[in-house]
Amino acid sequence: MKNILQEIVSYKKIEIEKSKKIISGESLNRQIKSLSKPLSFLDELRNKNKEGKAGIIAEVKKASPSKGIIKEDFNHIEIAKEYEKGGAACLSILTDTPSFQGSPQYLKDIRRNTKLPILRKDFIIDTYQIIESRSWGADCILLIMKVLKNEELSKLINICNEMDMDILFEINSQEELERLLPFNPRMIGINNRNLENFETDIENSIKIKKNIPDDILVISESGINDVKDINYLGKHNINNFLIGERLMRSKNISSELSKLVNKE
Repeated sequence: MKNILQEIVSYKKIEIEKSKKIISGESLNRQIKSLSKPLSFLDELRNKNKEGKAGIIAEVKKASPSKGIIKEDFNHIEIAKEYEKGGAACLSILTDTPSFQGSPQYLKDIRRNTKLPILRKDFIIDTYQIIESRSWGADCILLIMKVLKNEELSKLINICNEMDMDILFEINSQEELERLLPFNPRMIGINNRNLENFETDIENSIKIKKNIPDDILVISESGINDVKDINYLGKHNINNFLIGERLMRSKNISSELSKLVNKE
């Protein structure tokens, strides 16, 4: 772990300590008690696949470290509504501000305006962030293997289980897969973007998928640009995708997404 990833984790630790001083984990837990049960990420994706469709996690993403501003005219609530209209199975909401210009408020607002399951897309390194995420209305958490040691992973998994939240484990290599499998994941996201140099290659999903047990749902992340990519990956039994930039740059988000979902 180095370069931008290391920088993100460093400032994330400072962010977390500041947040803990503003509102305690105990206070967040009290808020959570009034919420309804989390929605199932896993079930929504599998239901799309049963219908013969692509299970797409559509990402609300204003910017990224590698591409800068992706969408100038950014209305997070309208984007989420367009995603729901276009047939997204689930939503991914960026909450990291310094590198991705995301915001916790985006997640809170979207939760009030959509019925789809929501993933908090951030760099989760502390159990406090999981409690925080659930209090905002997130149903699923992203855990990135590259930034977590096994002991940290165990603690985070335990809290997610207590909260009845789904976990999307993100890997980028065979080595990370081997480290992850003993934790019995139900969903694995294979990031086609190398987080150290931000280059993308969808062949990474195909290479790693060969070594993942069939009962684990696999999601290909990054570099999915069109139906051709979806059908190509489908031939290798990869039928679920996390797509952000391609949709954010579209002039007609719901129409573009519908084509991808229906593999047209």
